[in-house]
Amino acid sequence: MAKVTFNIELCKGCGLCVGACPKKIVKLASDKINAKGYHPATVVEPEKCIGCAFCATMCPDCVITVEK
Repeated sequence: MAKVTFNIELCKGCGLCVGACPKKIVKLASDKINAKGYHPATVVEPEKCIGCAFCATMCPDCVITVEK
């Protein structure tokens, strides 16, 4: 199973990773706000992650790490 981690303090909530995920498991957290005032991205069903790293590839700020 792949592991996806986000540096939530650097995430600006642009949503590019959300659209890139083929499994539709990356979402913007509606219940969290980082220090900059953005809703950071998160994985809602990590067990469904296939480790494709499309989310990390799309991230303009390189805040996503995918480990297989």
